[in-house]
Amino acid sequence: MKTISCGILVVGAGPAGASAALAAAKAGGHVILADRRKTIGVPVRCAEYVPAQLVGELNLGKQFVVQSIKGMKTFLPDGETTVTLAKGFMIDRDRFDQCLAKAAAGHGAERMLCTQVVGRETDGSIIARHCGDAPVFTRIRARIIIGADGPHSTIGRWVGARNRDLLVGLQVSMPLVHRQDYTEVYFDPEIFGGYGWFFPKKNLVNIGVGMRPAAISGKSPRHVLKSFVQRFVDQKRIGEEVLCRTGGHIPAEARRRAVFDDVILVGDAAGHTHPVTGAGIFSAATCGEMAGRWAAAAVKEGDRSLLQEYEAEWQDLFGETLKRGHSRRRLLESQWHNLPQIIKQTWVAYRGYYA
Repeated sequence: MKTISCGILVVGAGPAGASAALAAAKAGGHVILADRRKTIGVPVRCAEYVPAQLVGELNLGKQFVVQSIKGMKTFLPDGETTVTLAKGFMIDRDRFDQCLAKAAAGHGAERMLCTQVVGRETDGSIIARHCGDAPVFTRIRARIIIGADGPHSTIGRWVGARNRDLLVGLQVSMPLVHRQDYTEVYFDPEIFGGYGWFFPKKNLVNIGVGMRPAAISGKSPRHVLKSFVQRFVDQKRIGEEVLCRTGGHIPAEARRRAVFDDVILVGDAAGHTHPVTGAGIFSAATCGEMAGRWAAAAVKEGDRSLLQEYEAEWQDLFGETLKRGHSRRRLLESQWHNLPQIIKQTWVAYRGYYA
């Protein structure tokens, strides 16, 4: 078995991992960015909206931007509609991830695609398996490991930090009849613990539901999505052809810890996703930058205690937001039978949420 060494091993090349690799490489770290997929960003499991602030901060250009968004419309079961102005962009998420990973490689990060971490030895070395006709294994010795490998993080499981509170997210992409420049969010009693979305991408639209699984909600998410999509077909707002289907899990908890000795977690692996909205790209990229920067500093100084600075920084920026979101989610689900009223205290478009 071949053995290689690096200062920082980043597992997962999504927004969190690629941002971490980019920041660490910029700081002079010897970085390996490993991802189990053959092509970074594929398949896309995302509604593909990002706030305008993120695009400006990343300074990667706009080659992945599909269209501008003026704001969000929230639709309640009783017919009430609220418009929230907030500039953002609909993006091609695969191209977004690829741009971040390319930028990391441009600063010296080594990419290892089609590579899955499968074990850790007693000396801390990582065993990685490369896909192919015959599996090839590599031993990776890294001083710091950054787990950015999604909601079912292997790295998180190793350190006893699994995501145990997960929603189901299902989405289809379909032709859009008339272009629009607002995202739309729908609350419906059938979409238990979550909401439906209608996010335009120029001449296409991403339509999805994020909700509790059938074992909790009593409703099959696939059946709920089918019914949700049909309303837009009946309104003749979309064509009937399904161009793409995707799905996955969305963390819905408020984590208090992301550093475990020589391992740090970031993005979905760290539970950085907003417990109510499910938004995670901004926090993933932002926390990824923090993780990479402090990991590089820890390696350079030979002092793992510097990783606690990452813990403090992400907690300072997102800790209270995630804690509030988690408390609002618990309230929302406990009062779901009173949805039109309780939503005014539990959804980000209303002042009551911030009280």
